[in-house]
Amino acid sequence: MTDAAYTPDHERGARIGLDEAVFCGSKSVPQISAILERESARGGRLLLTRLDAARFEALAPHARAALDYDPESATAVLGGWPEVAASGRVAVISAGTSDLGTAREAVRTLRLRGEQALEVHDVGVAGLWRVMKRIEELRTYPVLIVTAGMDAALPSVLGGLLPGVIIAVPTSAGYGVAAGGETALRAMLASCAPGVCVMNIDNGYGAACAALRVLAQLP
Repeated sequence: MTDAAYTPDHERGARIGLDEAVFCGSKSVPQISAILERESARGGRLLLTRLDAARFEALAPHARAALDYDPESATAVLGGWPEVAASGRVAVISAGTSDLGTAREAVRTLRLRGEQALEVHDVGVAGLWRVMKRIEELRTYPVLIVTAGMDAALPSVLGGLLPGVIIAVPTSAGYGVAAGGETALRAMLASCAPGVCVMNIDNGYGAACAALRVLAQLP
């Protein structure tokens, strides 16, 4: 890979409070390897997203050993984790197990910025009692990331019950007319709960960045 093919924005963190991440979904294994070599030599931390298992396994052994890899979220961290700086401010909620990868992408993105999120999983509206058991606990969180596919009703339900910022993430889970998450996206955009913010399909990383922007404005 030529130097011109990878021009990292190392000042992004200082500028906007969000460090650069590397999207691996459209990159070749040699490109990812070259990026890892450059960033390893520089030091510091780096988040890699959409690093599927096949690409990860194709990396050289020393490159794999340098990464904290999570196959569920298809994310990897180079350079280790920082200490937890804050907790009790973000809850990451998934409607079903099929939404877990997107939720975990958000959790790991937050954690790389020192933010320890509460995880609440498999509490979709098909069994509404599951989330209602946690509702008073969730009420204490200023920011909630909610991942859901299929009819994507969970963010609307929580948006009508909780005062915190709701960041809804449609996922591609579902049959037929779920259309790879497009139905969930439209349902969230059409939510009758006021003030629900909606991210792109399967974009747990983007949801975590939105949460971090909100948290940066809190006293």
